[in-house]
Amino acid sequence: MKNEGSLKDAIYSSILEGIFAMDYRPGDILNEKALVERYNCSKSPVREALIALCSENVLRSIPRYGYEVVRLTMEDINEMIEFRYILEGGILRERHSRLTAAQFERLRAADEKCKLDTDDPWEHWEYNSQFHIKLIGYCGSDYALDELKRCMSRLKRAYAQFYWGKWDKGLPPSDTRNHAEILACLECGDVDGALLHLRDDLNDFGGLEKAVN
Repeated sequence: MKNEGSLKDAIYSSILEGIFAMDYRPGDILNEKALVERYNCSKSPVREALIALCSENVLRSIPRYGYEVVRLTMEDINEMIEFRYILEGGILRERHSRLTAAQFERLRAADEKCKLDTDDPWEHWEYNSQFHIKLIGYCGSDYALDELKRCMSRLKRAYAQFYWGKWDKGLPPSDTRNHAEILACLECGDVDGALLHLRDDLNDFGGLEKAVN
């Protein structure tokens, strides 16, 4: 039997995946009693999971009512995209010279996966995420990498909220079209060019209209 700590983590992950899959939509109310019955457990791990999700602004506690799934706005998305540009762009500017020929090859292989014609938007999301995570990870800043992963997790919720059901099946995805240019510029030491393509890449997020100035 799982202890309450691991059970709390399992419930946390299950609720979050339900939000990604749009089983729980923005504005929906999660009820503690219903979740206890669903997971067939005591109140403690359910409550701890809900509190953790509230602390990350995934849910909002409404006293004597339940837990509301937080709706992300376009302003929220724009702020996250801007944060990613500052974070990723800053790390690349300062540490791009650390990238090795072998790492560039692995990044190109990661980019090839992003070009796959898939009917699964989450498969494409994972490939795109891994490209950026590898790129920043190879630059050698664990703190920046952790912050990027945290932001990507929140953006995944935005991807679900705004882009779920709008996937163009049969059409090659276009929101990773700048990856090759980013790598080409970095490989020849043109960091300014790489950052221009990074900005265009981030602005392609889910086909939504935004701008990283």
